[in-house]
This record gives sequence, structure tokens and C-alpha cells, in this order.
Amino acid sequence: MGRACAGRGWAEPIGERETAKDRHMPDQDRPQIYLLTPSHFDAETFAPLLAAALDAVDIACLRLRHGGSDEASIARAADALRAIAHDRDVPLVIDTHLGLVDRLGLDGVHLTDMAKSVRKCRDALGPDAIVGAFCGASRHDGMVAGEAGADYVSFGPVGTTALGMGDPAPQDLFAWWSEMISLPVVAEGALSVDLVRALSPVTDFFAFGDEVWLAEDPIAALKALDAAIG
Repeated sequence: MGRACAGRGWAEPIGERETAKDRHMPDQDRPQIYLLTPSHFDAETFAPLLAAALDAVDIACLRLRHGGSDEASIARAADALRAIAHDRDVPLVIDTHLGLVDRLGLDGVHLTDMAKSVRKCRDALGPDAIVGAFCGASRHDGMVAGEAGADYVSFGPVGTTALGMGDPAPQDLFAWWSEMISLPVVAEGALSVDLVRALSPVTDFFAFGDEVWLAEDPIAALKALDAAIG
């Protein structure tokens, strides 16, 4: 696959230049944590909690989810989180908003429309940006996204949810992908400690969001999920 790595990790180096992907997403066997923000949060209140989370366990990447459509509020959130993430050498990507990546000094974009926008985003952002694609439980869409230039695909929800997120992504999808495809894969959505233990041998990244922030003690929840990775 065009931009796949030869093993577990984020992406292969592009030429001789080290990129954010190469620097922050090393090739290793233990799955890494891809931390998602809440979809709604007050940047000033959330900032110290995020800093504590990034200091508690190793985080490979941070994704800014923002449920609002107001560009100014998204920019304020990005400004607050970017400083915290980059101070700790953690790249920050944003959900969907391609046009804000360069403007806000972010490291890439996570797409939620399967493979539809991957090529457009790759062309717009160039080879060094992180471009990821959520592909539900579709092996086909994941492969198309990889061919179009995605650095990773994510499948989910992994666990059972009543939020209408689509059909769960089964463990055998991850097992097949890890055996047959070199493009890194992310497991996300309704993850539990037991699911993390089961999927650790067959995924490259775990995307934790609500599993952490909705817990009574988010830092303790994050540490428990990290410990379950093994």
C-alpha cells in the first residue's frame, strides 16, 4: 500500500526528512495511545486536566474533537491544546476541519467520511501532515483510504454502544488487517479494559476519549487502560 510502513508504527519516512509522523509515531510492538479530547469542553478548564493526562502516560498523538461549528471557538481550543501537546512533543490533529490545519498550526486531520476525502486532504496538506481516516467496520474502505494516502485507518466502535455509531468492528477485522496490511490501524469506540487486552496483539493504536473523560477519575481511568495494553 502506497504509504504503508513495513511493520507496526505510523508511517514510513518520506525521503530523508524526519516528519512529525516519523518523530512521534515510532515503529514498535506495543500499541500506543491516541488520545481524543471530549467533543465539548471549556478550554480553560480542560487544559490542566489534559496536561495531567499527557504527563501520566505516554501519548502518541492527540485529536481535537469539537462539536461546535464556530471557527473562533475551535481556534481558541486549538491554541490552548496545541501549546500543551507540543510542549510535550505530542502532535495534534483535528477532526474533519481540513481548512484549519495550516491556519492553526496543527499536525494533521482525522477524517470521518471513510475514504472519500483522503486524496483531497493529502493533496492539500502535502506529504508531511498526518491524515487519518475512520472507516467504521469496512475492510474495503480502509484499503481504499490507504491507497488514497492515509497514514492510518481507524475501525470502530469496538464495543457495544447505544449512540448509533454503526456496526461494531469485530476483533477478526483487526486480526486480518494486522496480518495482511502494513498500514497502521487504530481501534476506537466504547473500549473497555477487557477489549483493550484482547485487541493489543492485533492493533497499532488505541483511541481513548470518552472512556477517559467520562470517568469519575479520568487520570486513573487512563492509567488503567494503559496498563491493560500490557
